[in-house]
Amino acid sequence: MSRGDMYWASVDSNLAANSGQVQAFVASPKAGLVFGPFAKTELYLNAGLGFHSNDVRGATITVDPTDRVTPQQRVPLLVRSRGAEVGARTQFVKGLDSTLALFLLEFDSELLFVGDAGTTVASRPSRRIGVEWTNRYRPFSWASLDFDLAYTQARFTGYDPLGSFIPGSPAMVAAAGIVLGEPTGWFGALRWRYFGARPLVEDGSVTSAPTSIFNARLGYVFDNGLKLQVDGFNIFNTQASQIDYYYQSQLRNEAAPVNDIHFHPVEPLAFRFTVAKAF
Repeated sequence: MSRGDMYWASVDSNLAANSGQVQAFVASPKAGLVFGPFAKTELYLNAGLGFHSNDVRGATITVDPTDRVTPQQRVPLLVRSRGAEVGARTQFVKGLDSTLALFLLEFDSELLFVGDAGTTVASRPSRRIGVEWTNRYRPFSWASLDFDLAYTQARFTGYDPLGSFIPGSPAMVAAAGIVLGEPTGWFGALRWRYFGARPLVEDGSVTSAPTSIFNARLGYVFDNGLKLQVDGFNIFNTQASQIDYYYQSQLRNEAAPVNDIHFHPVEPLAFRFTVAKAF
């Protein structure tokens, strides 16, 4: 199987030197093999090529917009990626759908978000190697559980004295939940989301704290289709960060710029009440 993507883009900058049009085409062939099923279990292998797009302004830039003189190197509009995975899926246990996979993902250029500038920049090639485990379990008609866990080693490829860690890339992510209820009557849910500590600089010397958040839901569905629902977000009012950056800044009372962690906090405890009617 294969697909092709064609991009046309134009930039109208206040600097004529950074304006222009650019186009790019990339083909993304993919292939997969499935062996089984054996005792409601199958093995599979997938591989293929893909891509991600860069900020189009970087594809037409020629000079630094701040001083309008310093030459800037253009970046490609589309960046090639390569990926593969091998895994197993099983429904051997009644009501349980479980998948375990090992994966590899490579990019010719990693796209990084720069918190200080509020934009993205193209950086070095990268490689991710990891394992992912997903589970869906429905022991009863009125109860379902899910649990997802992934561990990834994300690194820049090739030597650089700055280091090989990819800023903002967590090694561990997880999510779990339980949903209770029939199509009518009382229903409820509890969900957990976890992001492990993230390196904030290339040498891994500065990291963020992990983020663990719980959300909940409680409601009632009447026979006539009327549904009343209350959602609770961050029910334990956890003090954590949605995302963290490490860069230099200077407060009003500071004599000189200081390197420090800058973060966007998670939303505090909040509730939402919903009334819905199905016809």
